[in-house]
Amino acid sequence: MSTVADKLAKKSTHKTQAKQVRLRLVYIDFWSAVKLSFLAAVAIAIVTVVSYFLMYLVLSATNLIGQADEFFASFTDGSATLSQYVGLPQVMAFAAIVAILNLVVVTVMGAVIAGIYNLAVKVTGGLLVGFTSN
Repeated sequence: MSTVADKLAKKSTHKTQAKQVRLRLVYIDFWSAVKLSFLAAVAIAIVTVVSYFLMYLVLSATNLIGQADEFFASFTDGSATLSQYVGLPQVMAFAAIVAILNLVVVTVMGAVIAGIYNLAVKVTGGLLVGFTSN
């Protein structure tokens, strides 16, 4: 009486030849490129906002903002302080603006690169890609 494990062991002893296929990438779908670049941009935006928050926490915990505020006050008459402009709401608002700008730029760049590749394929013939089966 043979078990499933014995059958699988017999199958794994036979070496099958890997079939290799060479394909040419001649077209990138515009909307697929836009969707993929948008998802990458969302990930970059999340990382941007979190990194700005963490940098602010580190600077605040080490009191570097307070020391910079004292240094800035030595140049002015004391009416304007740096901590008015570098608070958590201001930092997070700046991080959100940078993240939104990055979102737009990365999405547009993905679309532009796909369009440039589709135009370059007409001259070069495309990118040759090799695939194999296991």
